[in-house]
Amino acid sequence: MNFLEMLDGAEVLSQSGDCGIKGLDYDSRRVMPSWVFVAMRGESTDGNRYIDTAIAAGAVAVVTDSLQQTPLPGIAWAVVPHGRRALARLSANFYKRPAERLRVIGVTGTNGKTTTTFIVEAILQAAARKNALVGTVEYHLPGEVLPAPHTTPESLELNQMFARALAHGATEAVMEVSSHALQQARVFAIPFDVAVFSNLTQDHLDYHGTMEGYFAAKRILFEGCGTEPPRCAIVNLDDEYGRKLADFSRHRSHLFTYGIRQGDFHAEQLEMTPQGNSFVLTTPSGPIKLRSPLIGLVNVYNVLAACGAAYARGCTTEQIMLGIAGMSRVPGRFERVDESQPFAVVVDYAHTDDALKNLTGLARDFASRSNGRVITVFGCGGDRDRTKRPKMGRAAGVGSDFVIVTSDNPRSEDPMAIIEDSVPGLREAGTRFIAEPDRRKAIAHALAEARAGDIVLIAGKGHERTQTTREGEFAFDDYQVASEELNRLGYQRKGAHA
Repeated sequence: MNFLEMLDGAEVLSQSGDCGIKGLDYDSRRVMPSWVFVAMRGESTDGNRYIDTAIAAGAVAVVTDSLQQTPLPGIAWAVVPHGRRALARLSANFYKRPAERLRVIGVTGTNGKTTTTFIVEAILQAAARKNALVGTVEYHLPGEVLPAPHTTPESLELNQMFARALAHGATEAVMEVSSHALQQARVFAIPFDVAVFSNLTQDHLDYHGTMEGYFAAKRILFEGCGTEPPRCAIVNLDDEYGRKLADFSRHRSHLFTYGIRQGDFHAEQLEMTPQGNSFVLTTPSGPIKLRSPLIGLVNVYNVLAACGAAYARGCTTEQIMLGIAGMSRVPGRFERVDESQPFAVVVDYAHTDDALKNLTGLARDFASRSNGRVITVFGCGGDRDRTKRPKMGRAAGVGSDFVIVTSDNPRSEDPMAIIEDSVPGLREAGTRFIAEPDRRKAIAHALAEARAGDIVLIAGKGHERTQTTREGEFAFDDYQVASEELNRLGYQRKGAHA
């Protein structure tokens, strides 16, 4: 492929030169001979500072979003108004537009994205379809599981994955689409066949500024990301912003709505137990009786959203039933730690006040059956929206009998300063609490406090395998730590060997 072919469809302010191209990257450290270097301004650095480094590594062409850069002799050159949109077009062109040869389902919203995508994947697998999954926990390709450094990767990595998925016979892709990715055009030029909206609660206001700004970023998925709007929109009518989005999408896409008691997809004869949920799913084609091992009201919503997406992709009633019944767990989402202890221990990703409220509410329902208590370990992330910290403290306090407030990923902030921001909400709730900035010690304290019938919630990090502090990033897995601390207390799963 040559440089001019790679620029096809990209917004270009000026261009000079042409040459054969063997690859592209936006990271100068990965550039190889005969590659294009896409120099773009990012959140923490400016790729334009590394043009000389990329050329020294063998780059033969440069695409830059800086008008201050001067074309260099012997180097093919293009100036673009938006670096990430250009990266998306060049990546799609180089990998032969793989997203256009897949049917892509995008799921956005504050809570529920990961579980919804896993359920959709399970239904597609029940329908014997090969698919890719891109999300917070991990990336799936047919026969392959990859680590997930970002919920939604840059367009280059996304196109690379889609191309690999196609090479392995995939026909579908389901992906979480974060508000950051939408705002930053990481999914630019990806034609979404189906777009799903779960809900919108306070999160990421450090980046988006206001809830309306946050909503506007989410809405991009339904407007079309440099493409036509999605063929189908699946929207939660029980959410205030979902109702706005339904009005927005009504004349742009084929709209399907969902809710507990309203919408094209809703639940009747709902029964929720500690063993799972069962209900009759109302669909535009008639009722489906479903049983899901996933528990709690939040997972009823996730199942409804996933069923809407699968229906939009033409999955049958039987395939939907099989996929739902077979979807037993999602890493870090109400994941139980079992070392044969007489109380429940659950690891969950809940990192907003709304998610924490839902989590503690579900735990309260289970604990009340055995006259047990809810003990919650939680923290708030550093270098993020400070205004949600007291709200999270209040949510944890209102829903729990005892709270240990600790560190999450403090990043560059002082862990105790983050904790102090959460304390007013805890005091307002009036619940007994202690502060313990060492997360392992906090988990150990909660487990030592627990007695038969209690439920211990370890919230905030879920599937994450590291913790980020001022000193850097180091290994930390809530599930593993909880298991180790239970072993120290003398509990051990039956059949396990020391």
